[in-house]
Amino acid sequence: MEKIVKNIIEEQNDENIAITSVESPPLSYRNLKILIKNISRQLSANGISNKDRAAIVLPNGPYMATSFLAISSYMSAAPLNPNYKAEEFEFYLSDLKPKLLIVDHNSKNPAVDVANKLKIPVCEIKNQKDAPSGFFNLFENNKDFNLPKEEDEALVLHTSGTTSRPKIVPLSNKNIFASSINISSSLELTEKDHCLNIMPLFHIHGLIAILASSMKVGASVCASGGFNALKFLELAKSEKITWYSGVPTMHQAILMRADKNLELAKNLKLRFLRSSSASLPPTVFEKLNSVFECPVIEAYGMTEATHQMTSNPLPPYKQKPGFVGIPAGPEVCIMNKDDKILNQGKEGEVCIKGLNVTLGYENNPEENKKSFSNGWFRTGDQGYFDKDGYLKISGRLKEIINKGGEKISPLEVDNILMDHPLIEQAVCFGYKDKMLGEEIAAAIIIKEGQNCSETDVKNYAEKKLSKFKIPKKFFFVSEIPKGATGKLQRNVLAKNFGLNN
Repeated sequence: MEKIVKNIIEEQNDENIAITSVESPPLSYRNLKILIKNISRQLSANGISNKDRAAIVLPNGPYMATSFLAISSYMSAAPLNPNYKAEEFEFYLSDLKPKLLIVDHNSKNPAVDVANKLKIPVCEIKNQKDAPSGFFNLFENNKDFNLPKEEDEALVLHTSGTTSRPKIVPLSNKNIFASSINISSSLELTEKDHCLNIMPLFHIHGLIAILASSMKVGASVCASGGFNALKFLELAKSEKITWYSGVPTMHQAILMRADKNLELAKNLKLRFLRSSSASLPPTVFEKLNSVFECPVIEAYGMTEATHQMTSNPLPPYKQKPGFVGIPAGPEVCIMNKDDKILNQGKEGEVCIKGLNVTLGYENNPEENKKSFSNGWFRTGDQGYFDKDGYLKISGRLKEIINKGGEKISPLEVDNILMDHPLIEQAVCFGYKDKMLGEEIAAAIIIKEGQNCSETDVKNYAEKKLSKFKIPKKFFFVSEIPKGATGKLQRNVLAKNFGLNN
């Protein structure tokens, strides 16, 4: 069988439920297969080939879930954060060069104006009254289509760059197929499992760890409208879920609610819950374990690995707080800067190799040369294996800011702030935060003879950046501290400004 996204769904039982939502009837695998075929035929009839890209800008929910599955089954899906500002959409759409932008019916999203400006055709999804969850059409006409090959791109996402522009990560059908097997196997998912998705579906975590891995075994997903801590327990109860996956900040918010509803939390009888995308504090691990009375599975993933690299195993094996588990799909090693693989217990860079790993960044030979060593992909994370073979992430070699699972390029924020007419220089950096893991700060030099307040800078940033990228703290200085060689060192700025003491 060809390792393509379409076949993840094709091999499932027609009668099983694939997608549920609170606002419409469940979508069966039979109807999901019909939807995928319909959309493929409609795209083909409108001159869009299986080698093209379609950008998707939709709110979280059943249409976002099914549009990703349908588009990636025929061509390449490029889901984008619907909360981006116009300037961000202009960057991403210009960079991706999609043949089509898919949006909601009567969408007022700024992406529509940007697409019109860039001459990218816009297509609104057409939903039908009383249709099952996420069932839609794009065009009236249709014709036969060609299936993609295993090596063809099925998903494309950007990863945040620290010293350069954000990088394009193309992921193939084979990458997604392999990752869906890796994750469903490590979590021992079956068609009886039902997951409540609270992750944004423009992130690799929600798309692959929840959607693709569930589809691979004929399981079902409740495609919620997004994360709502106040409604989580009630929705989890009414949906009779068996598991959920989130980032640490979501788990912390759920715990605050569950503390007041301990009986409801325990009565969910979850088979397990999963955490990924940022480090889970051991205290949160222990509390989740105690409140929900189920295993807490911390995993380690990244976009370039089509999400999962390692995962804590299910019982009877041990789940170790503070560790991201054992290799769960790709090969994983620890390597030094001279490409030598290190022994157990030695600290170095975490490197991976496997069918789920991207073949490289698009149009970025310099970054590819740095990122691959003898067939191993260098993650930029620092870590070591303990005596039991569990991986501990001890730091990051890269400067990406990980704010509650949202990965932010400090350089991207620098560039926006430095467009301000009164700012001479801006350098953003991360600092430790109890709730989010990391927060953003900025050191700013104002142009000589000018006055500019923190409020002025914040107001400017709010117009140009998504909310999660706006620095929380600003330091106005006459000089930004540099390293011995005169190079800016973001990783020491937090200490220099007294934030990580």
